[in-house]
Amino acid sequence: MSLEEYKGVYIYAQQVDNELSNIALELLGKAKDLAKDLNTEVGAFLLGSDVEPLAAKLAEYGADKVVLIDDPELKDYRTEPYTQALTAAIHEFKPDILLIGATAIGRDLGPRLAARVHTGLTADCTQLDIGNFPLVAVPGQEQLHNQLLMTRPAFGGNTIATIACPAFRPQMATVRPGVMQKIEPISGATPNIVRFNPAIEKNNCYTEILKIVKEKSQVADISEAKILVSGGRGVGSPENFKILYELADAIGGTVSCSRAVVDAGWKPKDMQVGQTGKTVRPHVYFAIGISGAIQHVAGMEESDIIIAINKDENAPIFDVADYGVVGDLNKVVPLLTKKILELNASKEAN
Repeated sequence: MSLEEYKGVYIYAQQVDNELSNIALELLGKAKDLAKDLNTEVGAFLLGSDVEPLAAKLAEYGADKVVLIDDPELKDYRTEPYTQALTAAIHEFKPDILLIGATAIGRDLGPRLAARVHTGLTADCTQLDIGNFPLVAVPGQEQLHNQLLMTRPAFGGNTIATIACPAFRPQMATVRPGVMQKIEPISGATPNIVRFNPAIEKNNCYTEILKIVKEKSQVADISEAKILVSGGRGVGSPENFKILYELADAIGGTVSCSRAVVDAGWKPKDMQVGQTGKTVRPHVYFAIGISGAIQHVAGMEESDIIIAINKDENAPIFDVADYGVVGDLNKVVPLLTKKILELNASKEAN
């Protein structure tokens, strides 16, 4: 493998039902940062059937080039045809870096893709940088430059690992939705579309989709919320979440929770914030009755403002909070809700 042949920072632009997933736009934002450090282009692999109109949006959010693989076999996601198509595209376009969203689709596709092109894959990254590897020069060992440094929690979130893939290409990473930020749309951006038609062959790994059943979630998408009111084990009971919902209603927010709440069966997993839940980046995050374990903090520490309410003044959550209230949440939260409602009423009266 000649590493010098591999150029560019590419993403897999996930689309479902001919609509781009938010993770594709988030990955483009990070890809643009990495490409600037490497003085290279940003590319996007767009797969599907009749998906060419999506290329314009990819350009608007930072893609210099869109590799379009349009085939009826790719109408709905299936592991084998998508893996075959992307494997062929990697061999043809030779990206230096390939980023994939750590969605249900990305987690299925990424490992198979890495195996077929014989490279490594770092999963669930929380930070991506360009730098030297090893991080600290080691006597007698060459320190390589312009490497993708992939950072992710390890050992259950108890430590942070920085991983590189110096000997193989592309350097591949999956990134959870909500971790990276989209750029401001580029007005007037037009896509440079390169059409690619790989040979997709049916084999004994093919699956046939007999029926697609769609269910509308009854739970709001917490990763899109601007204000989150999150409760932990300290709330005491599922019934006591009522006071969190009252606060959320008063302030225009959405209720979420910690893993302990989900494990106890109080709330569904779709509401969980943290390393094993969803990564969120709201404007305001209320951490109520949450101790602040590293696994939870990993999923919300990028919030603009963090407000913690906990009776334990030594709770780790106060280390990351911008504002903290030490007290009984059963008294503090209803009082806070009351004050907010009074302010809302005053504004309406004026």
